[in-house]
Amino acid sequence: MHTVDYIIIIFYILGIVAAGMVFTSKMKNSKEMFAAGGKSPWWVSGLSAFMTIFSAGTFVIWGGIAYKYGVVAIAINLCYGVSALLVGWFLAGVWRKAGVDSASEFLHQRFGGSIVQFYTWFKGSLTLFSTGGAVYALSKIICALIPLSEGNLLADPATGHLSVPLTSVFICLVVIIIAFAGGLWAVLMTDVLQFVILTVSVVFVVPLILTEVGGWGAFAAAAPEGFFTPVAAEFSWWFLIGWMTVNFINFSGDWAFVQRWVCVPTVKDAKKSAFLIAGLYLASPIFWMIPPLVFRVINPNVDTEQAYILACQLVLPAGMVGLMVAAMASATASMATTRLNVYAGAFTEAYQRLFKQSASEKHLVFVGRIITITLGLTIVAGALLIPHYGYTKFIIDINTLLYVPLLLPTIWGLFSRKISLTTAWVTTAVGFVTAYIVKFALRGDGFLTGIEFLQSLVIWIAENSRIADMLAGILFPFLILTIIELLGKHEYPGWERTQKLKHKFHEQPAAEVDTLPGKLVAISLVVVALVIGLLSIINRGEALLLLTMSVVLLFIAGVFRHYLRKADQAVEG
Repeated sequence: MHTVDYIIIIFYILGIVAAGMVFTSKMKNSKEMFAAGGKSPWWVSGLSAFMTIFSAGTFVIWGGIAYKYGVVAIAINLCYGVSALLVGWFLAGVWRKAGVDSASEFLHQRFGGSIVQFYTWFKGSLTLFSTGGAVYALSKIICALIPLSEGNLLADPATGHLSVPLTSVFICLVVIIIAFAGGLWAVLMTDVLQFVILTVSVVFVVPLILTEVGGWGAFAAAAPEGFFTPVAAEFSWWFLIGWMTVNFINFSGDWAFVQRWVCVPTVKDAKKSAFLIAGLYLASPIFWMIPPLVFRVINPNVDTEQAYILACQLVLPAGMVGLMVAAMASATASMATTRLNVYAGAFTEAYQRLFKQSASEKHLVFVGRIITITLGLTIVAGALLIPHYGYTKFIIDINTLLYVPLLLPTIWGLFSRKISLTTAWVTTAVGFVTAYIVKFALRGDGFLTGIEFLQSLVIWIAENSRIADMLAGILFPFLILTIIELLGKHEYPGWERTQKLKHKFHEQPAAEVDTLPGKLVAISLVVVALVIGLLSIINRGEALLLLTMSVVLLFIAGVFRHYLRKADQAVEG
């Protein structure tokens, strides 16, 4: 990268932190800090949830699959869109009508404190620890582009590039500062800004890299055989169906996404937020995955995990590479700040219930910030330790073992009168044990592989490992809950408690929706557009491209401003 790229990265990160600081004064109570006061605009919540899925993994994992296998990466990402569409139809509005500020509050009312404590400590700690892996993956991307002189204190002696551990720690500190200062408001606002910058950058990369390869026809002719089929290798049709199912449950029950459904003013807004994610994920993967797809034809011999950023580096002018890297960094930081804010809120609620039920809102905000710092150190630990285990292996293992067994009882509890605390514990425990047996005991040197009558099952699992993982993680928890639902005869007391909250729920008046996030995004877009415009002076050869991008960002900022002016007029009227 060039000097101007480094300057862009530094100022972009400082700008994101400064923008988050703007919301410090809004943190007057814990509801503002962790639920945005229930006043987040639906499009802010939707874009934020969309960006919550993003991290370095989007570019490293899916970009690598696109580079290696082709269009199957687009098909996998389209599954997110279908899952979000189903959540918009069936679950997002239900969560908003539940009358709670978080998933942990619902769980406490529905099942009691013990399951909330387990979810908070176990899933929260493990989720934040795994978030450190995404930070590590991002650090590898950044460091691969930043060679340093021999003997530089920031360099890794083994590679001669910027040190991955040092970069990971720095990114974690930025994440902690954003979540500490501005709470959910800062997370929502920075998510929207990062979405716009990343989308515009990738949209400009697509025609540039197609031109580099000689056009779509030349690319299609040179692409490997089977590159345009929606399934490949272990990513079969059954895998895609399982992936849609897992992500439907994830969007429906994961605390980070539930937070997005409950922080908007109305039920309709919650549904619109989910539909926005669906629309984006049913359209954008085609554009997101084209750079690594085309780069396979240009250079078929690079590290698959670096294909995406190398494709961008090949065609983007000086300054824009820095902006792209900064946006990737922000996307990962966005995911990390979202999770940090969610679980800091859950731990703060647990603190209030266990130690100080009469705590003032000022005290809870203070405690929430201390907890944010403490949990942020868990992300740092993950960033430093996960590489020794293997990032991809770690993520796949915990997703297979945890997601459905942990989240399905919560979703079921939204609709069922019968399932109890015991049911939730049994579902989670049996799900964990079953997944462990299928994933480890019946594979390789597992303790069940030597049993003769299980040999046909062992062979099938070895040949269909991804399908076996999906079945173990989804099928058994679903069967347990279905059996209890059919055989159960009594209503669990937690159902009545949740119904009382639901009856007390009142939608926020439309006029109470806060427009400050949108105003700040518009201002930020203008600043970025002006910076890109200045880059056109430095890069004379790419002046037309840079000026075009600058105009596009100014136009988007103008659309934001027009929308916000109408919103302000509606409030005044």
